[in-house]
Amino acid sequence: MTTTDIREAVAGSGDRFIYLTAALAALNGLLFGFDTGIISGAFLYINDTFTMSPLVEGIVMSGAMAGAALGAAVGGKLADRLGRRQLILIGAVVFFVGSLTMAIAPTVPILVAGRLIDGVAIGFASIVGPLYISEIAPPKIRGALTSLNQLMVTLGILISYFVNYAFADAGAWRLMLGTGMIPAVVLAVGIVKMPESPRWLYEHGRRDDARAVLERTREGDVDDELAEIEQTVAKQSGTSLRDLLQPWLRPALVVGLGLAVFQQITGINAVIYYAPTILESTGFGSATSILATVGIGVINVLMTVVAIALIDRVGRRLLLLVGIGGMVVTLAVLGVVFYLPGFSGVLGWVATASLMLFVAFFAIGLGPVFWLLISEIYPLSVRGSAMGTVTVANWGANLVVSLAFPLLTANLGKPSTFWLFGVCSLAALAFTYRLVPETKGRSLEAIENDLRENVTDTVATAADESSTISRE
Repeated sequence: MTTTDIREAVAGSGDRFIYLTAALAALNGLLFGFDTGIISGAFLYINDTFTMSPLVEGIVMSGAMAGAALGAAVGGKLADRLGRRQLILIGAVVFFVGSLTMAIAPTVPILVAGRLIDGVAIGFASIVGPLYISEIAPPKIRGALTSLNQLMVTLGILISYFVNYAFADAGAWRLMLGTGMIPAVVLAVGIVKMPESPRWLYEHGRRDDARAVLERTREGDVDDELAEIEQTVAKQSGTSLRDLLQPWLRPALVVGLGLAVFQQITGINAVIYYAPTILESTGFGSATSILATVGIGVINVLMTVVAIALIDRVGRRLLLLVGIGGMVVTLAVLGVVFYLPGFSGVLGWVATASLMLFVAFFAIGLGPVFWLLISEIYPLSVRGSAMGTVTVANWGANLVVSLAFPLLTANLGKPSTFWLFGVCSLAALAFTYRLVPETKGRSLEAIENDLRENVTDTVATAADESSTISRE
């Protein structure tokens, strides 16, 4: 975009502009969520068209996760090179192509190809949505605005459940999957008038454009924030992805990778992907199971709204600790319910309620807070690439869990599988308490300065202790 394009894009009311821009960028999350949820219902009917072995079924289900890992692997670098806005547009186009491919797939290999294409777009979206919003949002509301992306993820899942239910009687899985073209078009159209991230603009020498965006999205003078960005860019000259292994960046890498893996191995997407299958085991029919997942989707959306309202007030750490703690309890209950003999009737409803509570606790903790934190804790010059690395780990863990869940339930049984997820949740709770920092109300530059100062203090302490030992 030229300077004139930037100024036209930011014309209008500042508050209205920043909320509208964040909402449009958060449509990345809607694509993410829609694909996650739509396959759970469509999968019940795909076998009516294609004959598939269990292995092929697993490949179809996990194809999007493999594509997402690939998209995340290259998406971060593309976000740093092409810009956040440009990658959003590319992702929307790729998602449209993937949805169309699945809808018209004449064979299983073409269906898998469509899943892979959709997955690449999801990989892009999972990085660039929260990244873009975090860089354009004012610090005091950055948590809420960035969490809009996760709200859209949950809304996308809910919408996909309604779409699945609408086409369930006809078993029209092609229409279910093809509906994904609609949000892709909306995002592609909406991104045309959105400005680029001010931090990306500044880093690429477009200071006037960066100032124009900041002046529209901030109250008062923006000179201080521009000065912070300038200082950060100067410090990071020549930074590369390998520098994430340097001592001052290593803590951020550990936090990001740890939360990325824990978000998946605690079982959330096993529940999302296989919710209809799990509910069928309680005695519900196929259509009823899909309808019951709508209730899970509603809970997911509502609790994400609660998280957005609280995340800039109570902070990231507290929401994580409360949310993960609740997940531990509900997983323990689920294991007990499935362990009891004669699993039906009242116990079936207890299992359904426990699933809903599990999703609720995830939605106020690991769901939104993970994506927010990884958009905050990495240096500007490698933020896209670092988020790409962490997101690859997230999708890799997602892929493993989605493939392993049917095997775990078949070999260990549902009780032990849910208890295993509970043990992983306990580990996530300890990890969060010990290592995850609080970033509430801090500018992105201040968070980075803390990383640098912490390692400086650590080195100084180590040097003092070494000196003391030498004297002794």
